[in-house]
Amino acid sequence: MIPGEIICPEGEILMANTGLDVLTITVSNVGDRPIQVGSHYHFYEVNDALHFERDSALGFRLNIPAGTAVRFEPGDTREVDLVALAGERSVWGLQGKINGKLQR
Repeated sequence: MIPGEIICPEGEILMANTGLDVLTITVSNVGDRPIQVGSHYHFYEVNDALHFERDSALGFRLNIPAGTAVRFEPGDTREVDLVALAGERSVWGLQGKINGKLQR
């Protein structure tokens, strides 16, 4: 093995988020500081300086690889893909707007 080498098993590659609802929204940072949002943060509860159709993001997170983030610089506007939360669909903490199970 070579340091950093990745040896993948034979067979089909499992694609993450298959079968989950995905939506695209436009997001603007109207604040004066950069805002970074992690891969599994409930997008409905992100920083209020990010302007977008917030109600449509209820129950969704960024559709990006786990452990990564998207950074919104002041004045930036961009489209992002969101994917539905899966599993128990419970959201606790963050801004405290949900603190329980999401309605399906």
